[in-house]
Amino acid sequence: MSAREASYFVESEGGVTFDGMSEDLLFDMISDLHFPNDSFITVQSRDPDNDWYVVIALMEEGGLEVEYRHPGGREHRVVQEGEPSRVAADVTIWVSSRVRRN
Repeated sequence: MSAREASYFVESEGGVTFDGMSEDLLFDMISDLHFPNDSFITVQSRDPDNDWYVVIALMEEGGLEVEYRHPGGREHRVVQEGEPSRVAADVTIWVSSRVRRN
């Protein structure tokens, strides 16, 4: 595990946690989302001085809602997407850009 991977974690509502992530891991976790007890995933920094996070949530009407939040960077946006592969790719790129900044 690299230092970059250890700087954040991914966790499902059901309690499955990994240090760091890959696009493939995130895709698999998104594909496993279901109601009622495992409907979202959080990717979060371990560094309290770099308090970014992403929440990927299964929407009841179908599709996914992704919230990107980086208070220190004054960034907050919410997008809706239907394709798990697209969400996994977009989130991986966004997280990588936050980790590289440190």
